[in-house]
Amino acid sequence: MASSSAKPYCCSSLNPAPSNAIARRAALSALPAAKPRRFSHGLAAVAANPRASRSAVLRPVRACLAAPRRPEYVPDRIDDPNYVRIFDTTLRDGEQSPGATMTSAEKLVVARQLARLGVDIIEAGFPASSPDDLDAVRSIAIEVGNTPVGEDGHVPVICGLSRCNKRDIDAAWEAVRHARKPRIHTFIATSEIHMQHKLRKTPDQVVAIAREMVAYARSLGCPDVEFSPEDAGRSNREFLYHILEEVIKAGATTLNIPDTVGYTLPHEFGKLIADIKANTPGIENAIISTHCQNDLGLASANTLAGAYAGARQLEVTINGIGERAGNASLEEVVMAIKCRRELLGGLHTGINSQHITMTSKMVQEHSGLHVQPHKAIVGANAFAHESGIHQDGMLKFKGTYEIISPDDIGLTRANEFGIVLGKLSGRHAVRTKLVEAWI
Repeated sequence: MASSSAKPYCCSSLNPAPSNAIARRAALSALPAAKPRRFSHGLAAVAANPRASRSAVLRPVRACLAAPRRPEYVPDRIDDPNYVRIFDTTLRDGEQSPGATMTSAEKLVVARQLARLGVDIIEAGFPASSPDDLDAVRSIAIEVGNTPVGEDGHVPVICGLSRCNKRDIDAAWEAVRHARKPRIHTFIATSEIHMQHKLRKTPDQVVAIAREMVAYARSLGCPDVEFSPEDAGRSNREFLYHILEEVIKAGATTLNIPDTVGYTLPHEFGKLIADIKANTPGIENAIISTHCQNDLGLASANTLAGAYAGARQLEVTINGIGERAGNASLEEVVMAIKCRRELLGGLHTGINSQHITMTSKMVQEHSGLHVQPHKAIVGANAFAHESGIHQDGMLKFKGTYEIISPDDIGLTRANEFGIVLGKLSGRHAVRTKLVEAWI
């Protein structure tokens, strides 16, 4: 990625001094004076010199500038070349996490929240897996798939997963056809190890099945068909180009490239997307998508590499839940794009990031899968500071140790600076906590 004069945090603007600043000044002035050289900025500077209060107390709000509007949805093209569709598979791949099964009612509640969050596509389930899941996907298609939300009246695409067989595709179509914007997502494995040991089919047979089933899905009246060559990350490149060309001819509108076992490194996955974009005949008639598993902890990095290389749909889950080690995390991918937009070629999404915290907590509650405290963006410690050096920096200027404002993700923390007192805390933090207790 090209170098840039990027800002040291997401965006720069200033917010007004806190409403209780006067009370803090009075409280601070009543405390024993600290050495001037140690408290020459921040709250202590305000106490020492009220005339300097404006410059000392103003804090940067790192909420990024508003991105361009979401373009009108057309299955096989995006009129804004920098717009990236967010495909959320929390209710399908995320639910495949052991112990994460949700009831139909819980899935509907989460789907409503995903729509508020602004995801472009909700993969609501695997309808052929059970009558209950078919009913759940159908309910989501009927309600969420027809209800405008937000200022722009956004209605998400409702998608159902299917294997490449007529029974699965029929079930998926029955479930999603009630949505305003329905999609069938069908897949078949393309790596040698999968074709030989799992499918026990030749490459020619796999191509024929993929071509026939994509055409069948379109013949049912579904205008939006996504095709995934499972285990694309370990598949032969020339074979990938060939099978993707054939499914485009058959009517596929989105080509999803899965790193099914989380095997590739970011530069490898980025090159895979670039190579597919450069070498697949007819690729201009479809959207390239990514689906990265987290087996080596690289799912979000691989997803971003894919976006930078030309993918314009990114498959993610809330909190990164999913099979084995999980998937690319929606909150990580979205906030990385929002924060480093200038280094990603101006990419942007339609996500309302202020719904991230609520959505994360809701998925934790309904799935039973709780995130580790140090989880990026949504972990309990993501905006907390215990080290004295960090606390001192935060109290002087938040941009020293935070690149994202908690407000950006809809998080309200217990105190303005995220200070947590512990054995490594310094005098500046202790002094500030005393002031808070006093007032």
